[in-house]
Amino acid sequence: MSSLSRSLALRLMRPISLISLIAIALVGGISYKVVSNPTANRSASVAAGTFPNPAIDIPKSMSTGQQTLVLAGGCFWGMEAVFDHLKGVSSVVSGFSGGRAETAHYDIVSTGQTGHAESVKITYDPSQISYGQLLKVFFSVAHDPTQLNQQGPDSGTQYRSAIFFTNQTQKQVAQAYIDQLNQAHIFHQPIVTQLAPLNDFYAAEEYHQNFIAHHPNDPYVVINDLPKLYQLKNQFAALYKN
Repeated sequence: MSSLSRSLALRLMRPISLISLIAIALVGGISYKVVSNPTANRSASVAAGTFPNPAIDIPKSMSTGQQTLVLAGGCFWGMEAVFDHLKGVSSVVSGFSGGRAETAHYDIVSTGQTGHAESVKITYDPSQISYGQLLKVFFSVAHDPTQLNQQGPDSGTQYRSAIFFTNQTQKQVAQAYIDQLNQAHIFHQPIVTQLAPLNDFYAAEEYHQNFIAHHPNDPYVVINDLPKLYQLKNQFAALYKN
């Protein structure tokens, strides 16, 4: 079995809801975009109301040139696609953070025993999009930060919510935003996102890169990821790029 086939098999072996199974049966082999109400796919843990901007952000004057940010929020396929559709973002790479180089391989990380989290490395221009704006997308669209070691049908520490900071400023802004969201009760449950120093980022296998662009009709993608892109386009229209 090829690496890609093995990867797809591992994804499809994950628990899947009855609604997802019905949706897959309905779409069959036809071409489709979204099989469910996009608003229903937004985390049930989000309270009603407008999602706030970070009260504290990194000033543009403190950032010169391209900057990077490493985030973990479940399967990196959807995370990569969300951030790749933002203006000011020049590159998004799927990979692994939190473990050692020798275990940074999808089949090994999938055991949940490596310390790695599926992550994305985002390269962006802070004059077009700020660190705080990226965090807002991370918390409001890209994943559910109240799920501990789980995102949707995926469970295990490799699917944990995490921000891997590269300096104290990134850490302080992220912690302040988490505190702000918790104090405002934006979510019905506390945020469980971890803040951890970035030691290394390891790019995932090539077949994982730009996965959704190459496989937009994959059932897992249709159920779990395309609704996020729909929500991103509607909620962040000024920042969205095709």
